[in-house]
Amino acid sequence: MTKDHILIVGAGLCGSLLALRLGQLGHKVTLAEKRPDLRLQPLDAGRSINLALSARGLKALSLAGLGKKVQALCIPMRGRMIHQQHSKSFFSPYSGRPDTAINSISRPGLNALLLDEIDKMANITVQFNLSCQSVALNDGTAVFYDHHGQEQVQLSGDILIGADGAGSKVRQSMFATPTMRFSFAQEWLSHGYKELEIPAGPKGDYLLDPDALHIWPRGKDMLIALPNLNGSFTVTLFMSYAEQPYGFDHLIQEADITEFFNTQYPDMLKLIPDLVDQYQKNPTGGLGTIRCSPWHCFDKTLIMGDAAHAIVPFYGQGMNASFEDVLVFDQVLAQNHNGWPERFTAFENLRKINTDAIADLALDNFHEMKEHTADPYFQQKRQLEVAFETELPELYASKYSLVTFHADIPYHTAMQRGRAQDKAILSLLREDKLPKEMALKERFNKVQERTNEILDQGLIK
Repeated sequence: MTKDHILIVGAGLCGSLLALRLGQLGHKVTLAEKRPDLRLQPLDAGRSINLALSARGLKALSLAGLGKKVQALCIPMRGRMIHQQHSKSFFSPYSGRPDTAINSISRPGLNALLLDEIDKMANITVQFNLSCQSVALNDGTAVFYDHHGQEQVQLSGDILIGADGAGSKVRQSMFATPTMRFSFAQEWLSHGYKELEIPAGPKGDYLLDPDALHIWPRGKDMLIALPNLNGSFTVTLFMSYAEQPYGFDHLIQEADITEFFNTQYPDMLKLIPDLVDQYQKNPTGGLGTIRCSPWHCFDKTLIMGDAAHAIVPFYGQGMNASFEDVLVFDQVLAQNHNGWPERFTAFENLRKINTDAIADLALDNFHEMKEHTADPYFQQKRQLEVAFETELPELYASKYSLVTFHADIPYHTAMQRGRAQDKAILSLLREDKLPKEMALKERFNKVQERTNEILDQGLIK
């Protein structure tokens, strides 16, 4: 394969891993980023400082030789701690397999690690403070505004890849090109999010169990909390904008904020001493899904990561899906394709069906986490799945496990199998056909039979 000069727009997680991997393959890479170097900047309060890293993301990072270095930044979370409103909290493991966990990891910490590795590569140049203004899609050229020099600059490559996030300027240039017949859809949730922080205890200790992702499901809204290496937790409140009386549009005054948390999440008032101040100062962010096609044009330009398929965060797969893009792109580059146009087409054909699937699953999980985690049938289903995975690990994997812990199974395949299993178990439970006194293997056989019936009938999309 000819070693070309590749211009990448966006030095976030996806763009940085992509640049690193392409550099390792011998390409000359220019990486342009609109923000300052995050390694030299203080963190913005209330802006996504940790994420969930799982098997797909780890596989891609290991491809670039970063597996061990990344593990040092991770806090394993082996399940969900469900904080119910009117009863005791309980722990729900992600899997019956004892070696499975998702990992809480610092977004800036991981991004900094990738940039540090890039700095070691003589064939990669990173330029910060460059905001992309426009893209000449047919010749791999982009115009940027240099915030330091306060002037426009132009950068070019043999090809251009937009990894510039949900608000992608590269994607916008595609959309603005009539001859592309570019399809674009953006769905906003009625809910937004606001981040808060539970500080570390007086001795730097955790005030909640750090081995779990904590969820406070309340039907219309919810809180989640992920641990940080310094003993703190990042807490995210997901809530409607317009719902009354509790919605971001209405919950503004100190008395109303205090009443809301007293009613819905009273433990937060004890865990976060300056809760009201954090709530009022930290920004409220929107939540949306982006789908578009095609991802490439004029044989010169490609988008990937959130620029091509931004999703809501409720499966913890946004970063993992973007990293898997890099992994699949690497696999495509190793195949015998005739130039970049064929590579771009092969990449999109492999990825789009799967990124559409994880977008759908993330929306499903939004409702599951805020509404169904405390539902008795859902709890029975999870208990049965944990038993299957514990006693029959070679025969069964839940939908969550298929998506999160099986990096060799495409998202679309995991979605179809997992949805069929969910439908089978819940229907059998409601029909009282899985009594606890029945042998576990017999219950498993009934679930498998019903699952296969559902799949054979084509009832799952």
